[in-house]
Amino acid sequence: MLQLRDWYESGQYFQFDDYRIFYQEASPEKPRTLVLLHGFPTSSWDWRALWEELALEYHLVAPDFLGFGYSDKPTDYDYEISEQADLVESLLDSIGVTRYHLLAHDYGDTVAQELLARESESDAPLKIQSIILLNGGLFPETHQPRPIQKLLLSPIGKWLSPFLSRNTLKRNFDKIFGPNTQPSAREIDEWWSLIRYNGGQRVFHLLIRYMEEREQYRERWVKPLFEPPVMVRLIVGEADPISGGHMAMRYKELVRSPDIQLLPGVGHYPQTEMPKLVLEHCWTFWENL
Repeated sequence: MLQLRDWYESGQYFQFDDYRIFYQEASPEKPRTLVLLHGFPTSSWDWRALWEELALEYHLVAPDFLGFGYSDKPTDYDYEISEQADLVESLLDSIGVTRYHLLAHDYGDTVAQELLARESESDAPLKIQSIILLNGGLFPETHQPRPIQKLLLSPIGKWLSPFLSRNTLKRNFDKIFGPNTQPSAREIDEWWSLIRYNGGQRVFHLLIRYMEEREQYRERWVKPLFEPPVMVRLIVGEADPISGGHMAMRYKELVRSPDIQLLPGVGHYPQTEMPKLVLEHCWTFWENL
C-alpha cells in the first residue's frame, strides 16, 4: 500500500508563474494519459487507493492545485478556478501531453468544467477524450455546503481560518462520509498534515471562494454538460449530504442521455470509501469509449 511519505518523495515539482506546484506521475510510457483532479480541502493523495491499478493501463498525472497539499500556498493570492485550469494545461504542456482523459472530484469537478468549457469554445481538435466526475457541486442550486464552509466564506472567514484544527476536519468528514465507510484516524491525520503543510489552513478563506465562482459562472460551467463533446460518466456517493443523490437527480433532469452510477451508502469521497467499486465503474466506462 502506498505511504504518504513515499508519495511525497516520489513526486515532482514544476514552476507555474512564481509558484512551485507538486504533482505525481506514473507510467509515462503508456499511450493514454489520465489526469486526476482532487477536491477541497485535500490533495492528489486522495487518489492513492486507485493509483497502482490505474497505472497498469494509463499514464497518470495528478497535481496538487495551488493552495493545496504540497504545492505553494500564497496568502495574498486570488485563487480562481480559471487559473487552476491554466495550471493543469501548463503542467500537461510541460510534460508533452496533448490528449488526455479526466477523472475529477469536488473542487476538481469545477476545474474539469472550466476545461470542458474551453473545449466547447474551441475549433481545435479535442484535448479531452473523456470525463469521469465524482461527487461535486456541478450545479450551485443543489450544492449544500457545510456550516464551516459558509463561515469561511463569510467576513469572519479570514479570522477563523488559522484556528481550524484536526478535530474540525474530523467532525466535518465524519458527517460527509457514509455511515459504514467512515475515515480512519490515520486518514484524518494524513489529510490534516497535508492541509497544514506550508500553513495551508491560513488560506482556507481564500480557497473557498470557488463556491461564489460556481454561482458567477454557472452558465459557462453547466452548459457544456448538457451535450458534452466527449463522453461523461457521473459516479456519485448517494449518502453525501453536500452533493450526493440530490445532485445526481438534478444531473438527470438537465443532461441529455445522462450516464450516472449511484453508490448507495457511500458519502462524499467515493474514491477512498469504496475504491474497488469506483474502479469497476471507471473500467466499464473506458472499455466502451
